[in-house]
Amino acid sequence: MKEYQATLLYRPEKDSLRFLPEGPYPVGENQFSWISIQHGKEETTGSLNILDLSHSENKNWLLKGRPGFAFPTDQKNIFVIGLERDIILFNIETGDSEKLAGPVDESASNTIINDGICFDEGLIFGCKELSFTNPVAGLYYFRSRDRKLFLLRDDQTCSNGKILSGSGFKRTLLDIDTPTKKVVSYQIDLEEGTLSDPETVLDLNDVESYPDGMIATPDGKSVIIAFFNPNPANEGEARQYSIKNGNLETIWKLEHSPQVTCPQLIDLDGEIKLVLTTAVENMSEEQKQKSTNAGCLFLANTDFNSLPDQPVYHIQ
Repeated sequence: MKEYQATLLYRPEKDSLRFLPEGPYPVGENQFSWISIQHGKEETTGSLNILDLSHSENKNWLLKGRPGFAFPTDQKNIFVIGLERDIILFNIETGDSEKLAGPVDESASNTIINDGICFDEGLIFGCKELSFTNPVAGLYYFRSRDRKLFLLRDDQTCSNGKILSGSGFKRTLLDIDTPTKKVVSYQIDLEEGTLSDPETVLDLNDVESYPDGMIATPDGKSVIIAFFNPNPANEGEARQYSIKNGNLETIWKLEHSPQVTCPQLIDLDGEIKLVLTTAVENMSEEQKQKSTNAGCLFLANTDFNSLPDQPVYHIQ
């Protein structure tokens, strides 16, 4: 097993941006976007951010609600965002937005959109129940060609990391519902908008922390998972597991930041690096004083020499 020590990449200048960073995604040379889901415990707004590593500059756009995910599109300056219970297109140049779909979870209460993925046919995303106790949140497939929304499940609590693999209408979806501490696999039919019964790929109940965001390794044989540890700890972790046998292959350590939320691979000046977001959410004042890097973004080395597929959303 390999082990890497992540280094501090970016400390947001505002405490509001450190509360709940997630969803890093490449948007250009030495640049990636990320979201601040909400700007404080009682806040109901968040933001879209773009961190330019070449110039050490972060740009921020306040949103009219809490984003669960954001992805670049095939049109300049436009992002697709899961915002509260709607899917929108957001123009970072003008600030204009257009609703694509929603609201979701109309039969549930106290839920908002959370993690998602984009691919050629559209989006797959889930929601979270804000008390993290009731399994009433939805898992959805949004097909962009006809803007049709399919409800795949309606019994998740906090829908997180997702990976889609294969080709054609029938593909494999890996998914995390965080409180279960499991990565499960489905066969998804993209034409019918249906899922098979789940099969457990990884059971992570032996880990103290909770699995949060997840991405595939470039060869598709393993997954990298960010682990959110709500308990006091000196460091946080992201872990790489083999899909085939469940073996733990790599650990990335993050000093003084135990609540790791999302991983993402980026090409930084020709080297493949791992970006990791972390959060302050739910920390006591005592814990904040010990977890001095909570809410910061981290960068770590990898042994990869290529990137996995990182598509943009195609507007139709």
